[in-house]
Amino acid sequence: MKSEELRRLQAPFKARYREEPEAATIVLSASGRIGDGAACSVETGKALVEAGLHPSTGGSGLQACSGDMLLQALVACAGVTLSAVATALDIRLESGTATASGALDMRGTLGMSPDVPTGFRSVRLHFDLVSDAPADKLAKLVELTERYCVVYKTLTDGVAVEVEHSVAAA
Repeated sequence: MKSEELRRLQAPFKARYREEPEAATIVLSASGRIGDGAACSVETGKALVEAGLHPSTGGSGLQACSGDMLLQALVACAGVTLSAVATALDIRLESGTATASGALDMRGTLGMSPDVPTGFRSVRLHFDLVSDAPADKLAKLVELTERYCVVYKTLTDGVAVEVEHSVAAA
């Protein structure tokens, strides 16, 4: 895709959001069916993914791990964002990869000790890019990717999560 095509595709949205700022706020959602054996089937829009326990917490390894899915969402969002920003800036990328990894202590999720936190202690996002663009343009590309990647910004800036529940009689 060329930068002109990207601008043409995004122009009507930008025009509408300038005139109607409230129209720019959308709600994304995900749902999953809670199953037997510590599993949850999640609809991704393209496929049904069954998530389960990671093998280090007793899972079989046959189901997706939600921690892996979080990192995959980061890679997908960062990769799409970087590609779009490169297009907008007319930076030619011959190829590239995005990789995310995260460290966590499974004792936290297993409830073994109240002083061991649950969740990732750190997450690393790495881009390997092949381009003849100057270093300063590539640095700007990564900077803007960090600014505009929804998943990256959500993880780094934090967001309030409200938890609700309802119960129906069995």
